[in-house]
Amino acid sequence: GVMEVETPVCSTHATTDPVLNSFSTQYTGPGAPQGQDLFLHTSPEFPMKRLLASGSGPIYQICKAFRDGESGRRHNPEFTLLEWYRPGYDHLQLMDEVVELINTMLQEPLPVEKISYAELFQRHLGVNPHQSGSSELRQVAMAHDIPGIEQLNLPKDGWLDLLLTHYIEPKLGRNCLCFVYDYPATQASLARIRPGSPPLAERFELYMDGIELANGFHELTSAPEQRERFMQDLEQRRTDGTREVPMDDLLLAALDAGLPDCAGVALGIDRLLMRLTGAEHIQDVLAFPLERA
Repeated sequence: GVMEVETPVCSTHATTDPVLNSFSTQYTGPGAPQGQDLFLHTSPEFPMKRLLASGSGPIYQICKAFRDGESGRRHNPEFTLLEWYRPGYDHLQLMDEVVELINTMLQEPLPVEKISYAELFQRHLGVNPHQSGSSELRQVAMAHDIPGIEQLNLPKDGWLDLLLTHYIEPKLGRNCLCFVYDYPATQASLARIRPGSPPLAERFELYMDGIELANGFHELTSAPEQRERFMQDLEQRRTDGTREVPMDDLLLAALDAGLPDCAGVALGIDRLLMRLTGAEHIQDVLAFPLERA
């Protein structure tokens, strides 16, 4: 009951996310004699949401995605995503479908752990990530001997990311499927924010054997709020000195027309294959990684 779709790899718009960098190319031909900049998508999220807004119903696709500057043991700049969207679902319901999908691929289904972002930091580091400030989080990082941080001057979310990726993440999903959910509102990305004290981003990430496999959202449907987040992203890119890119006005128009209440998730196929086969390097599950492309 989920329709397979195909969306463009090249777009006149790019992701504004400050931590992602898009490959760019140029079209020269009819309609653009002076050339038109195009960007390879970092995920098919934006056009898939345009399909949802046009009434597609539940949809999925398996496609290549591209992210500049990402290469290493768990990263290849060209990789494969499975992305799907469920109208009427929230992020909690979508977690259950992710479990069902992955456990059908395993010889023995794994148990599931679901833990909030706040509970995660309290359990592993004894801090409240919503109330702790940058100086306290820096002290926690120093106390846990995370190397190379002595000269770092990071904002609060930077310290949270560092603590998560360098200390907590390797411990997650050992002999289970571990879902971390309800992130700080400052890390909402394209997820909706649930009001409260503190307000929380309705999103999740899935970990297996210390590796992040999936990122899911209870999707933001407000065009004005999404535009404001895009503007904040662009301001951060200016501060960081990274390339400014055109925000996706077509996505904003689709949100304005009416995106149905839905949840969506992107699952990294290459990383999943690493876990299914026991591979230690993403190159072991790619016929043509960057070095042999």
